[in-house]
Amino acid sequence: MDTQQSLFDRAYNPILQAAITFGGVVCFVLIAKIVKFTGLMPVTDRFPWMAAAAFMLLFALFNSIFSLSSKNLMKYWGKSMYSFMGLAGAAGLFAYLTSSLTIGQAGSYKWIYVVVTIGYLIFLSMMAFLKNIVEFAQKEEWNHPRLRRKNRK
Repeated sequence: MDTQQSLFDRAYNPILQAAITFGGVVCFVLIAKIVKFTGLMPVTDRFPWMAAAAFMLLFALFNSIFSLSSKNLMKYWGKSMYSFMGLAGAAGLFAYLTSSLTIGQAGSYKWIYVVVTIGYLIFLSMMAFLKNIVEFAQKEEWNHPRLRRKNRK
């Protein structure tokens, strides 16, 4: 009996996903600050905004994939939306505090935030649509397999 389960077979709590993602933002920004202070590499002042946007994109991608295995999609969506807003706010605040640049001063990162947010909504919508198609196809195949075979003859 195989008890191993794929990472993508479980619907992880979106709040936990957002917390782990924010932890990634904090780690990358702090590592970048250490690298900058030691002089190993030049690190731009806008790096915290880049890290925040990159991790928001990672959250959007993985959260939408994990939504496929959720039992109640609407409940999962609600938690996901609030988690994404919290992550965007917390990552933006952390990027502001560590870079001393507002999102408007950070150049194109304002638009990157907008694009990532719209992309997240599109990812979630696509996954919900795909999940509905697969569930419908599975239901049709198992509920009426004989009817289809009779019609083919």
